[in-house]
Amino acid sequence: MGDLVGKKILITSGPTRGPLDAVRYITNKSTGRLGVVMATQALSRGASVTFVYGKGSLTPDPEVIGAESFSRLRLLQVETVDELMEAIKEQLRRERYDAVLHSMAVLDYVPERYADEKTRSGKEEWWIRLVRTPKVVKVIKELQPETILVGFKLEVDKTRHELIEAAHRSLTNNKADLVLANDLREIEQGHHVGYMVNQAGDVEDMAEGKQEIARMLLDAVAERTRSDSG
Repeated sequence: MGDLVGKKILITSGPTRGPLDAVRYITNKSTGRLGVVMATQALSRGASVTFVYGKGSLTPDPEVIGAESFSRLRLLQVETVDELMEAIKEQLRRERYDAVLHSMAVLDYVPERYADEKTRSGKEEWWIRLVRTPKVVKVIKELQPETILVGFKLEVDKTRHELIEAAHRSLTNNKADLVLANDLREIEQGHHVGYMVNQAGDVEDMAEGKQEIARMLLDAVAERTRSDSG
């Protein structure tokens, strides 16, 4: 069926939200497209996939992946960073995953407080204090040191060297095995290049376009899980 048969993969995808009041929130530009491509390819290669996605994000299409593959897919929707943290902890405490691909765009800052009702629109100003969120990616290796962790690093208008350096810092700080580095400006211009950075700080591989980036990452996961089991 494929080189990921019997493997359990957790994929996080899409945006998170920070509520302001009953109807408003801050978020980011993530659509979850790459996460969907990774999940679809992983399922086609035989893996069982837990797909944790942000509210409003894209999700795998049952008609595209087929009934048999869909039976190996578990969908978990979250909205806030706190909900994401709880979902990740619950999953990693409940079962062993061979790999975690943490592509979700997690807000670094959220409103300190929010109102349960709608804030009136007649105000001339609305001052909002943002506070830092906990680093969800850090708990992954704490809870499952043996799982293969693929992180993602998005930068804006960086040189290739700066992008790779930022990815390696992220990898080191979060004890990841690999980090996929990409630049927002290139993505918005339709030139999505992903650099797969390893623990040595080297570009182990690179690919262009979401389909090829997903294939590259899953090839790396398949190779590493094969090595671990062999």
